[in-house]
Amino acid sequence: MSATTLRLPDEKLKLIRAIAGYENRPLSKIFEEMADEYIARNRETLELIGIPGFVEQTRQGLEEIRKGGGKLLDDLDN
Repeated sequence: MSATTLRLPDEKLKLIRAIAGYENRPLSKIFEEMADEYIARNRETLELIGIPGFVEQTRQGLEEIRKGGGKLLDDLDN
C-alpha cells in the first residue's frame, strides 16, 4: 500500500474527522471506503473506455456534431 497527500478544505476535513471520531474509525478506512464507492460509481465508464476504439469513435462523433453533422434523436431508428 502506498501513501499520498490529500488536500481538502478545512471545514470538510473537520467534519470528516468528527465523524471518524464518533464512529471510532481511522481516517484511512473512511477514505478507502470513499474510494471504493467512487470506483463503483464509475465502473461503467471504465468498462466503456476499455472497448477498443470507443474513445476515438466518441471523439469523432463529437467533432461531427460540432461541425453540424449527426442526427436528431427523432431521426434515429427505434
